[in-house]
Amino acid sequence: MAQTPRPPPAPAAATPQSIDSPDMSKAGRDMLSLALIDARNHTLHLLSLFEQALGRDMRVEPMPDVVPPVWLAGYIGWFAEWWIGRNTQRAFGDECPLRPTRLASIEPGADDWWSLQRLPQAREHGIADLPDLAQTKAYLLDTLESTLELLDNAAETDAGLYFYRLALFHEDMRGEQFVVMAQTLGLPLGVEQAPIAVTREPLLLPATRWELGMPESGFAFAQERAAHRVDVPEFEIDAQPVTWNQYVEFVEDGGYDREELWHGEGWRWLNAQIEGRRGPRHIEQIGAARNGTGGSVLQQRFGATVRAAGHHSAVHLSWWEADAWARWAGRRLATEVEWEIAAHTAARRGFRWADVHEWTSGTLQPWPGYRADPWSAGTEFDPAAAFGRARVLRGASFATRARLRSLRRRGFALPERDDGFFGFRTCAL
Repeated sequence: MAQTPRPPPAPAAATPQSIDSPDMSKAGRDMLSLALIDARNHTLHLLSLFEQALGRDMRVEPMPDVVPPVWLAGYIGWFAEWWIGRNTQRAFGDECPLRPTRLASIEPGADDWWSLQRLPQAREHGIADLPDLAQTKAYLLDTLESTLELLDNAAETDAGLYFYRLALFHEDMRGEQFVVMAQTLGLPLGVEQAPIAVTREPLLLPATRWELGMPESGFAFAQERAAHRVDVPEFEIDAQPVTWNQYVEFVEDGGYDREELWHGEGWRWLNAQIEGRRGPRHIEQIGAARNGTGGSVLQQRFGATVRAAGHHSAVHLSWWEADAWARWAGRRLATEVEWEIAAHTAARRGFRWADVHEWTSGTLQPWPGYRADPWSAGTEFDPAAAFGRARVLRGASFATRARLRSLRRRGFALPERDDGFFGFRTCAL
């Protein structure tokens, strides 16, 4: 049967007001050029911070959630070159073949050093046979220059700019990965969490019919496409993510010892943790404060032991822990559509977000009309490999670049992940 013809390529949207705006998903050549330079400068800045913390050799101990920083930096440049500079069919945008014809790299050893196939060896053997930091930085600058030259002649259409927008957001996401790794490794980066406003009472929102999904114009990740409408009953949702004061009560009430509060798979995960887990990751001490008011939380934060503010969002939580807390509290995790409705409509009533990525109740599933992208297969960003397993994350963290802080951004991770800046909020049953 003949396929329905697709509409002509959509033109790039009007220029965003700032390279920090989420509207960069629709940015044209000029703003993209500035943003790509900004992203690369940020990567180089993070590299310099890692160098200060680790020394020139940049060696790290092998860990499940950590990759060698030099490899990750090189991979950022490699990814952009692989999909732009070396991709002869980049102009097809998201309809580019999965295996387009490719040119050679500007660096003859690039594929042997920085491709995803190289990552397991880099994890196991470290950086002994990787380029040094100076060579890696040179590659980052060379690939940026070639990307910008090609961008100058790219068509001002969504297809023509697809891979440039992808390279920008990919580098931004890898930037947050650098910050997460610094926290995992206990490295001082000088990153400070913004002050948090006072907590507010839960919000009641009326029943509505809501459209989920990104518009067809501009860039979006595959799991965010396919706009569709859903009916949502009235619901009550927390005005902010669950705080440390609230989470301490769960711990004090034996939450980590009560099997009835846990999903079966979550209980197995909990008891498989080394030395038996009785609190979130990076926590040294958690319990009621001596004066009996609020809670006391000592956490490792970028290598320093600090006392967490009780009204700050609880963080470094797995989905299993979030779900157990919600059961203990007689509530439930918010759905992603409830989160999105509240974020769009209740900001003036006190709905607060963007200090932690927030677990939602739903398992990642494709939306109606889902189409795979040409690039994510084999990466941790591949939604097709995560459907039915990963849980949906909404919002953003303090380490997320501003242009990625979209109310419609649909992230995901496996439920046991707790290395990221992950928290949650709940709804009434």
